[in-house]
Order: sequence, then C-alpha cells, then structure tokens
Amino acid sequence: DVQLVESGGGSVQAGGSLRLSCAASGYTYSSLCMSWFRQAPGKEREGVAAIDSGGATSYADSVKGRFTISLDSAKNILYLQMNRLKPEDTALYYCAASEWVEHAARLRPGVFPYWGQGTQVTV
Repeated sequence: DVQLVESGGGSVQAGGSLRLSCAASGYTYSSLCMSWFRQAPGKEREGVAAIDSGGATSYADSVKGRFTISLDSAKNILYLQMNRLKPEDTALYYCAASEWVEHAARLRPGVFPYWGQGTQVTV
C-alpha cells in the first residue's frame, strides 16, 4: 500500500513562510500524481496544488503566486513551499497520491485513493 507522511506544519505570522513535506512510500506507478489539499474547520476539503511525475503543476487560484509545489522523485518527497501566508490559509493540510489523474481532476479530493494524516498550518 501507498503510505504518505506529512510534516512541516506549524504556526506563523501573516506574511511568513512554511514548507510542508510529504514522504511517500510503497507505490510502484510509473506515472504518479500527487496533490496538496487543505481543510479548515466547518469547510469542505479543497485542492491547493498538484504535480505529476513529469513535473506539470496545477494551483488553486487562491494560492497562485504564493505557493509552489515540487516533487523530489529520487527521495520520493513532495513539498509545498508557502510564502506570504494569510490567515485564510489556516487549515489542516493533507497530501494525496494516485496513479495518473487527468489534469482537470487533480484538485478534486474524490479521485485520490491515498492520503496522509495531515499537518496543521495556523496563520
């Protein structure tokens, strides 16, 4: 089974930065899609950013220009660099993985079978 373990969350002042990491293991896909999602209290889980094994990325409009997703394929670690954080970025952040996902669906939580346990970000 695919296992995902997030780390790097914490508390930061508005305007600050954090980098989240997600260590992945147990997958054998030649094509992989990994995404970051977040869920604030009382709100639905929403897609933040996605990347595939070829390096193509997608971002939610709310984080474009502030967040950067990257994938270290050699180490099997997914990253989310978050800059210029805002109070509305406060949420539990999850990484998710799947075999190939079409571009338009990469920020939809329902298409991802594998999830980490989440890491809290408070701004």
